[in-house]
Amino acid sequence: MFTFEGILVIAVIFFIILSLYFNWIGPGFTFSIGITVLGVFRVLTPSEILAGFANEQIAIVVFLILIADIIRKTGVLDGIFLKTIANTKSYKKFKFRLLVMVTGFSTILNNTPVVAILLPYVRAWSKKNGVAPSKLLIPLSYAAILGGCVTLIGTSTNLLVAGMVNDQKIAANIEPLNIFDFTFVGGIMAVLGIAYMILFGDKLLPDRNDNIHSFELQSREYIAEVRIANGAEYHGKTVEEAGLRNLKGLFLVEIIRNDRTIKPVSASTILRENDILLFAGETESITEMVESHSGLQLAQIGMYAKKSQTAIIEAVISYNSTLVSKTAKSINFRSRYDAAIIAIHRNGERVSGKLGEVKLYAGDVLLLLTGEDFVPLTKDTQDFYVISRLQEYKKQKLYKQVILLGGIIAAIILSALGFVKLFTVLLLLLLLVLGLKMVSPKDAAKSIDFNLIIILALSLSLGTAMLKSGVASSFAEIAFKAFKPFGIVGVMLGIFLITNLLTSILANPAAVAIAFPVAISMAVELGVNAKPFALIVAFAGATAFLTPIGYQTNLMVFGPGGYKFRDFTRFGLPLSLMYMIVAVLGLIYQYDIRLYN
Repeated sequence: MFTFEGILVIAVIFFIILSLYFNWIGPGFTFSIGITVLGVFRVLTPSEILAGFANEQIAIVVFLILIADIIRKTGVLDGIFLKTIANTKSYKKFKFRLLVMVTGFSTILNNTPVVAILLPYVRAWSKKNGVAPSKLLIPLSYAAILGGCVTLIGTSTNLLVAGMVNDQKIAANIEPLNIFDFTFVGGIMAVLGIAYMILFGDKLLPDRNDNIHSFELQSREYIAEVRIANGAEYHGKTVEEAGLRNLKGLFLVEIIRNDRTIKPVSASTILRENDILLFAGETESITEMVESHSGLQLAQIGMYAKKSQTAIIEAVISYNSTLVSKTAKSINFRSRYDAAIIAIHRNGERVSGKLGEVKLYAGDVLLLLTGEDFVPLTKDTQDFYVISRLQEYKKQKLYKQVILLGGIIAAIILSALGFVKLFTVLLLLLLLVLGLKMVSPKDAAKSIDFNLIIILALSLSLGTAMLKSGVASSFAEIAFKAFKPFGIVGVMLGIFLITNLLTSILANPAAVAIAFPVAISMAVELGVNAKPFALIVAFAGATAFLTPIGYQTNLMVFGPGGYKFRDFTRFGLPLSLMYMIVAVLGLIYQYDIRLYN
């Protein structure tokens, strides 16, 4: 029977799940509300709520984010990429080298910036060599995920689990996670995963053009908002009388009048002043129409029509963007980024409606008409990734590049051998990089993902609340009864399956925060080493292959690849099942777990 505290914790868990799934509010705010409720009702003390922010693993996440962003901004990986695979003409060779390179770098760098760096290059190579990006972008994301699971520092999910282990190591009698505890299982699956993607990628992945390619094939087709000016001759006329019914290369999609949508538009629809007409068509046709029809004004292009330096680029909204659930109008998108949104693509579908009032979501692809100030204004933004244009970087001297990449490798080796704590050596490396002026301290601070830090730290608090209130042990008892007949293998398979399904629909920290305390309680119930149970949660939480919303790198390639939701499930399901089997059997072998007690 649950206590009041237990019922409250369960209610908070359901609130977090529903809020993240339906995207009611941002992930950081969702966790903040949930943990605040637990604090108000004294389920958690202030020190327990704040403990996550002082956790060593969370600090390591911050250092790794800073170092990875410095690598992205200085273009160190760009040079390596161009020398190793950019000039490859063969699709199979390019794919093999790409997957090996991405997997390798993701073992020592956070996998999100690795994908952000390489995404424009992969799409440019696809276009140049006549290969659909859909054949390469899911493998790009999955390779980054596979590489991230090989070491402790490859993904924030592993570090979060390590932080939870540190919080519970006394109560659960569990040893801290070391940097290479993940390598046995993660390394095997990295090899098997690459082999799977090379052998079955052509058969299981769609052959689908991306948005920019379709955009170019259709002579830059997009949705444009055209406003009927005050005093225009069209006022009071029908669509047919105004000559807007059968325009060459254009189609009148809908009319927006005083926040009311008229759709579909008939020939007899009467036009009014200040009506917003949404046309789908070619840029040339729209320009010709506006020039030849006095009284029509391009609503979204506005001042950009007169600018001498403009460009049409594509950007994808990041998973932790401040733009999520907001409209372009509400955040003053134009003045903030010197860019006008001329089209929005979601799940491969063109979004209709007044573009400035469409709520934006993670994974949305924006077609932007940019001005000359766009690059400096977006240099440090984490709101979206530019994916259709290669950025220019200030090339670093060779010795600085060696210090940066060599320093990370040295940090891993020194910490693994026990000579120095990973926290200490990463802090020293960061200070050295800043001292060499590879990036200014002010610019480095802008790359800190505060939203992610809040989620990770409060996830630790949620795990503490589940253990403290008895919810974790109650859930574990239920799960234990369900899986015990299948032995230790069945129990571990069940933990992986539940965690992986949770991470497919929620943010990784939420899935791990819910599953970790239950897994540890099950290990205690079984009387076995809890460390492999912590690792199984980490592997299951990080390997989100089933849906595009399960992991940030999946969202990054979703729109640019022109994918549909089912493409991830179709290609990712065999990989997930393979990972589950290898992880369970590998950990049982690695930690010599007896199958039956």
